[in-house]
Amino acid sequence: MLTIFFYALVFGFVFCLSPGAVLAETLRRGLLHGFTPALLVQIGSLVGDATWAVIGLTGMALLIQHEAVRVPLTAVCALYLAWLGLRSLQDAWQLPRPDSAPPSTGRNALMVGAAISLANPKNIVYWGALGSALSGIVGATPSHGQTLVFFAGFMLASILSCFLIAGLVNVLRKNASATWQRVSHGACGLVLIYLALLAAYSL
Repeated sequence: MLTIFFYALVFGFVFCLSPGAVLAETLRRGLLHGFTPALLVQIGSLVGDATWAVIGLTGMALLIQHEAVRVPLTAVCALYLAWLGLRSLQDAWQLPRPDSAPPSTGRNALMVGAAISLANPKNIVYWGALGSALSGIVGATPSHGQTLVFFAGFMLASILSCFLIAGLVNVLRKNASATWQRVSHGACGLVLIYLALLAAYSL
């Protein structure tokens, strides 16, 4: 069980720290409003991660791969990422004032993180692969207990990554010049639009 838990921790950190839409939006929100909104984007993404984890580890990923489900989900993901990318480019063009955050910023950050994660169909492939990897680790079909340990290890790594990433972004915000923030917003915008185009191309 300890081996399964260790592998789950490694997979969790790799998944959460890899570049992608959630990380880009975390950086954008963190540069604008600080630690809490960045953390909330990350926590919101855990909702999607947990959902896809259950789907992947229980074998339901095969159902989600049907065209009738995959195509509209991918289309929604592409449009949403493109919208976030354009907003980030707008922030690069004209930096918002850090103290201009509306009262609902925290709630919006939480919802954005969840929406990005839930709308990303690539998580299906990732968790389907992890389900196979777990079978390879145990050398047989994993039991319910082994699957639960794997899920717990992955979610622990995800929660720790939330605080780590938000903390690093907050440090960058406090020490970043206006020019650096413009470059960061622009880079995040381009990454988000690129991911949107990749999603659209997969259709």
